[in-house]
Amino acid sequence: MVREAPLAMAAGLSRAAALRWARQSIDRLDARRLLQHVTGCSAADLLAYAEVPLSDEAVHAFKALVARRQQGEPVAYLTGVAGFYGDLLQVSPAVLVPRPETEALVRWALTVLDGCPAPRVADLGTGSGAIGLALAGARPDAVVLAVDVSPEALAVATRNRDRLTRHNVTLHCASWFEGTPAEPAFDLVVSNPPYINAADPHLAGDGVRFEPKVALTDGGDGLSAYTAIVAQAMPRLKPGGWLLVEHGHDQAESVAARWRAAGLVNVESRQDLSGNPRMTAGQKPGADRGA
Repeated sequence: MVREAPLAMAAGLSRAAALRWARQSIDRLDARRLLQHVTGCSAADLLAYAEVPLSDEAVHAFKALVARRQQGEPVAYLTGVAGFYGDLLQVSPAVLVPRPETEALVRWALTVLDGCPAPRVADLGTGSGAIGLALAGARPDAVVLAVDVSPEALAVATRNRDRLTRHNVTLHCASWFEGTPAEPAFDLVVSNPPYINAADPHLAGDGVRFEPKVALTDGGDGLSAYTAIVAQAMPRLKPGGWLLVEHGHDQAESVAARWRAAGLVNVESRQDLSGNPRMTAGQKPGADRGA
């Protein structure tokens, strides 16, 4: 069978032909998202007006983005945006790309807060602000403190907060609760900290190797953040308050053990959509507020 020669990418090529060209080297969905970004079109526009030719400028921009994606750079960094829990967030290489799996953490957190009026929430290691902003949007009565050790990450989170007008979110640059009074203040502490083992080959995988290492791994076994977080969260949680985190698929037992050792009760782990235990919560003894 004679194979079709690769398409040439040149000015005047239609949108449909440009997508066929890009799909020779990158994923179909990635190609469509990049072409949407370059042309400013919706997915429906690309389908309805597939034969519209690309300008010289669009061809140059699309070729450059496809080449970068082929090298593994995340689409979200190439377009500058990522969707999370109904929000469109600005992202940059200063922050992790928000994952759909983390939306399950938000849903659990909202369940924990159900029935709690005007809750006070801390989002530790906020990055782009994804978790804290999602909670602030779903619970406008909440007061959310979003913390990150990276000034560059907080700049991204600040832009997202301001663009989404989530005025109930305060941002703080610190390592976990550093500089925060050690007194019962929060109904919920939530975090998606760096938990990947430094030896995990996934750190060199597609997309991941472009993300900030400090947000991915502690440089060791991936568990040090949980030790620090639970120690600092305990005096700051109100009686009945919850500590809820995301973790690796093989870390549930280690995280749960830390929660119990610190004195948390009602410790529970839950699975992600793939059936892996990826989230663990525990409650500070006191006023009972179920999960």
